[in-house]
Amino acid sequence: MKKNLVLILAFLLILAWAMPIMAQYGRDTTVQGYTRKDGTYVQPHHRTAPDNSRFNNYSTQGNVNPYTGQMGTVNPYTQPQPQVTPYGQQQRRTWP
Repeated sequence: MKKNLVLILAFLLILAWAMPIMAQYGRDTTVQGYTRKDGTYVQPHHRTAPDNSRFNNYSTQGNVNPYTGQMGTVNPYTQPQPQVTPYGQQQRRTWP
């Protein structure tokens, strides 16, 4: 009985430690509205957090944007894999 209680407490401690870390994966980002150099205003919008995956974006085929209900149309196999810098900014890799 005591061993089971220790195992349960250990599991709960690990879970409490891992939850904040896991919550950051898949988190959405709100982009504020801004004006481009050519004077075009871009409306505020939501996007997925930058990462190295091309499969978890709203525009990817098989995914649905939860804010607009639109289906994704981009084939992830024909797009270059995005690269994320250590600072979290996404860079597009071009095909050689």
